[in-house]
Amino acid sequence: MSETADNPFLQASTLPFGLPPFASIRPEHFRPAFDKGFAAQNREIEAIIADPAEPDFDNTIAAFERSGPLLRRTSAVFYNLASADTSDALQAIERDLAPLMARHYNDMYLNAALFARIDAVFRKGTAGLTAEQARVLERHHTAFVRSGAALSDAVKARLAAISERLATVGTAFGQNVLKSEKDWTLVIDDEADLAGLPDFLRASAAKAAEDRGLAGKWVITLSRSSIEPFLQSADNRALREQAFRAWVSRGENPDADNRPLIAETVRLRAESARLLGYDSYARYRLADSMAKAPEAAEALLRSVWVPATRRAVEEREALQQIAQQEGGNFRIAPWDWRYYSEKRRKAAFDLDESALKPYLQLDRMIEAAFDTASRLFGIRFAARPDLVLYHPDARAFEVTNADGSPVGLFIGDYYARPSKRSGAWMSAFRSQQKLEGDIRPIILNVMNFARPAAGEPTLLSFDDARTLFHEFGHALHGLLSDVTYPSIAGTAVARDFVEFPSQLYEHWLEQPQVLQRFAVHYRTGEPMPEALLDRLLASRTFNQGFATVEYTASALVDLEMHKLAAVGADFDPIAFEAGVLKDIGMPEAMVMRHRVPHFQHVFAGSGYSAAYYSYLWSEVLDADGFRAFTEAGDPFAPAVAQKLRTFVYGAGDRQAPEEAYRAFRGRDPDPEALLEKRGLAGEAAAAE
Repeated sequence: MSETADNPFLQASTLPFGLPPFASIRPEHFRPAFDKGFAAQNREIEAIIADPAEPDFDNTIAAFERSGPLLRRTSAVFYNLASADTSDALQAIERDLAPLMARHYNDMYLNAALFARIDAVFRKGTAGLTAEQARVLERHHTAFVRSGAALSDAVKARLAAISERLATVGTAFGQNVLKSEKDWTLVIDDEADLAGLPDFLRASAAKAAEDRGLAGKWVITLSRSSIEPFLQSADNRALREQAFRAWVSRGENPDADNRPLIAETVRLRAESARLLGYDSYARYRLADSMAKAPEAAEALLRSVWVPATRRAVEEREALQQIAQQEGGNFRIAPWDWRYYSEKRRKAAFDLDESALKPYLQLDRMIEAAFDTASRLFGIRFAARPDLVLYHPDARAFEVTNADGSPVGLFIGDYYARPSKRSGAWMSAFRSQQKLEGDIRPIILNVMNFARPAAGEPTLLSFDDARTLFHEFGHALHGLLSDVTYPSIAGTAVARDFVEFPSQLYEHWLEQPQVLQRFAVHYRTGEPMPEALLDRLLASRTFNQGFATVEYTASALVDLEMHKLAAVGADFDPIAFEAGVLKDIGMPEAMVMRHRVPHFQHVFAGSGYSAAYYSYLWSEVLDADGFRAFTEAGDPFAPAVAQKLRTFVYGAGDRQAPEEAYRAFRGRDPDPEALLEKRGLAGEAAAAE
């Protein structure tokens, strides 16, 4: 292992925006850099503690913010690669690192001497501090208290042991899901079995086969951009069932079984919550959120559950009628829902994916996302093909303000591959801050779109395009951050607020003036016909019963599982999942969006644990928030956009999320906007 100056992590990058020197980085560089990073931050913490001066904001809080630059640099690169371009070598390092990282942060956040200094500053109050400094102080004090820093040594020791074990288990969970996804493919060698598949899917399946050395065949994978269109279009019901069962059973494979890991995770989380003085992990987790308590989150979920299930049952019966009319002598099953929904959408709106996709080219949708940001916030994007990134698929864009001043660097990585975990996400190689100069962010969007055949453009479904806008909304939250302190920069906000900027951004994809300009046919260059555009927008709430139920069921199972006060050794997560679904009345022929064995939001780390409801909570904000533009009569109203940038996209966690929303909107959100957006307002009224 290289521990000398040739290790690229041991000095700050001199590349534009501090871009990591990917061409020089090798797996063997990571562990030495992590070890040196741990040691360096430990020395910096000891220096804070040993400072003979009376604790104040600068020598304690700001000093703590400045600590750990080597560790941050190394972690940012490693964990991004571990998700977006992993390998056997990186996965081995990840497994080894999981408990070490947990131990390092436990040692900091359970350090009595460090907490004593932070607590001393906190008790002095906020006199003489800026509003941002007061917020940073409160956030750090809260983080230490919630970690257990004020508890006895025995309790802290147990909390530390739990944290280390959870880190190891969460890493194993995520790696098991990736293994399940990599190991399974549906290989089709009879062209007759492609009946119903549109040309774009046939082409991408042929490319997937070619990439696996199976030229002349077709391969469907468990990447969402492959499996979902297959389930929507494949006439072969037996193959749909085979593919669907593989998709929903990820994480239950004998050699990648997440069920015991879930049981252990839930048990340890419940124990840690009790040690911290809470009756459940859900209550602990939500105490520092907008919702404040599980009851509030559950009330929101159940408020949409009743109208959504009523709509879903109606949708299922409509699908049943179509199947029977076609001679299908069976009850609609989960592997039938998407297939017959596409037929129903075609009949109701004269609309299907094969008609839409030619107008939704990946490159044009990227342009649409950029142009929307330019019109809203005055920023500009310039491709930087000269920058060497971590994979040939990734692309870099320099982002500037209208006056030419730098905003940051944006990286987009759009194609599915075996080295990348499924899903779509935003992260950062570097976050914005001003504490140590004008540090501009490096923000990453990762997708999993199907790679097209050679020479063909990448065509997206409308849901894919919406995902691109969603993740770019997160990216803007990171890029436009304008705060001094790194701990509150960008997306470092409450979990049930962080989806607001991303979900809000989705609204601009549906604006006719955006689609008319960027939704152009990949062969002719002609814009989407107005009649097709009208049908697309008219179908926006189509199948919303299904979409709302599959999401809300996942959120309720997550919440109920983490409301458990204690978990015995015989806890069966699959039986628990089934029990919750039975209790809430899950409609026949439907499954959760994320069954627990592959629910990475919740179990491959703690990001959305007891907090998957956050998407719906944030949707109340985004549905009401976009009304500000509607009320202004212009989706790009400059005054509204300026408020949005100042109080939301640029504000990080400078103020509590409730205050940030009121500063933008001028009032609290109207919860009715959510049901109207989903087209369920009438169902809710009927249910009352």
